[in-house]
Amino acid sequence: MLDENLTPDERGELLKLLRDTIAADRYPLSRRIRNLKAALAKLDPQPEPVLEPLPPPTRWVNSSIGQRKRGRR
Repeated sequence: MLDENLTPDERGELLKLLRDTIAADRYPLSRRIRNLKAALAKLDPQPEPVLEPLPPPTRWVNSSIGQRKRGRR
């Protein structure tokens, strides 16, 4: 594999070049960028982000301001 022949400095520069190219591209959904992202994922796999669950929804309560406005009519 190509990665075995790279020194850590060369590998770092290659990863930096890939990230900069992906970030600066005008068409982020193009085939070229998808291929570069796939190569980047193989060279530098990132751990999956841990998603925290959303808090439970709160119950809707009508405000007292709305109740006062209705009483004036």
